[in-house]
Amino acid sequence: MLASYAVTAEQSRGREFSEAPHAYRAAFERDRDRIIHCSAFRRLEGKTQVFTPGLDDYYRTRLTHSIEVAQIGRTIARALGLNEDLTEAVCLAHDLGHAPFGHTGETVLNGLLADAGGFEHNQQTLRIVTRLEHPYPAFMGLNLMYETRLSLAKHSSPYDHPAGIRIWDEKSCPLEGQIADLADRIAYNCHDLEDGQKARLIDREELQELDIFAWAQAQVKADSIDDWTIRRTRTSKAIINRLVGDCIETSRAAIERAGIKTLSDVLGQAEGLIQLSQACDTELVALERFLLQHFYHHERLLETAEQVKQWLSQLFCAIRTDPALMPSYFQGFIPSHGLERAVADYIAGMTDGFCLKTLRKIC
Repeated sequence: MLASYAVTAEQSRGREFSEAPHAYRAAFERDRDRIIHCSAFRRLEGKTQVFTPGLDDYYRTRLTHSIEVAQIGRTIARALGLNEDLTEAVCLAHDLGHAPFGHTGETVLNGLLADAGGFEHNQQTLRIVTRLEHPYPAFMGLNLMYETRLSLAKHSSPYDHPAGIRIWDEKSCPLEGQIADLADRIAYNCHDLEDGQKARLIDREELQELDIFAWAQAQVKADSIDDWTIRRTRTSKAIINRLVGDCIETSRAAIERAGIKTLSDVLGQAEGLIQLSQACDTELVALERFLLQHFYHHERLLETAEQVKQWLSQLFCAIRTDPALMPSYFQGFIPSHGLERAVADYIAGMTDGFCLKTLRKIC
């Protein structure tokens, strides 16, 4: 039973290229499955979330992060009577466009492409699902449903700014896409908090200054858990539970207050309707600022960032000078997309390990 404003296949604007319905899978189930089976999704296993895969194997990668976002997203969607398959598809695909080495890699490629339109991972996600993936002989891309593509185009968080994508008429994306935005924000903050503590890059005493952390610690202590490793994990889970519950109740009230009855009502809203309460949002913002100052800007991570700038710049310049270093598939995009964009498409699709292997081979 879906809410009247949930996305359904019947009211969808459909796919760019017409396809016959599947015998037993719904349209947005097919979107989810196409994303899971695409090569860009598999490569997320080797892409940095915060720590480098292969060097720090106990921490999140882009792949495990995306799966965790999907888990949170489905919970919220189900509670609100929304399309779980669409929500899961957007959650799983939202980071497909990330370059190797996380946000540092994105920043480097954006600078290298300053005169060629720049690089932004939401736009790159759309390029992947509409052009670069090519598993079907009849068309380029995955041919996802319109609402899936719209949600990916408008994906936003404190670290994601889709303002450069202006090909969509709607003021907003479906509620299912808005859920993916907030699920992403909840997941990376809570899990980066856990990973940062595990890596001993975050001081536990400083964490006590955060209201949301102190609250979660109190919940864990109430369960008489003494083992610090278990407490660390349970603390993050307590924060997730608090934020997800708050999101469900606050969003339900916001939808009712806005008088939302149909999908058109949702798409016409300039302000998102999937929200946290003011109190919880303030607590989450405080956690985000803490992680930025004490974790993401930690000396150890900044040293790696400097290396990444050098690695990607060298690799980009070498391939731009000799495009034959790329596979013929990417060389084929040069006439229509330009040399710099084709090189960026190739590099952005690399895992961290393959990027370094290629660099050692050609530089």
